[in-house]
Amino acid sequence: MAVQAGRDLLIKLDDGTGVFRTVAGLRSRQIAFNATAVDVTHAESAGRWRELLAGAGVRRAGVTGAGIFRDEASDASVRQVFFEGLIRQWQIVIPSFGTLQGPFQVSALEYRGEHDGAVTFETTLESAGPVTFTAL
Repeated sequence: MAVQAGRDLLIKLDDGTGVFRTVAGLRSRQIAFNATAVDVTHAESAGRWRELLAGAGVRRAGVTGAGIFRDEASDASVRQVFFEGLIRQWQIVIPSFGTLQGPFQVSALEYRGEHDGAVTFETTLESAGPVTFTAL
């Protein structure tokens, strides 16, 4: 994978018509994938080593980032999704790598502003269903 500019990572929200609109560019971000393991170890497990059940457990994806909203309408859209507790389709575009897409819920939304700078935000999106990855 070629070196890429971090500023190019975008989050897009389905506007309700199946069209994804860019709502923000993230200046800092973290994408995490996790899966819980299902322990099926028993008295006769070989050498008393732990055994895990393949394909079982709960998988999740979380996106945390900070940045600047594209415009006031984008800010309003994300705020509405948060305050109404909606689960919407999102895309996270990772340049030169691929796109994550699936249902997410906004679990945190924070605003910050300096007297001589732009208002920034921090958000956390938690997966609420199957997430797909499409490589570029």
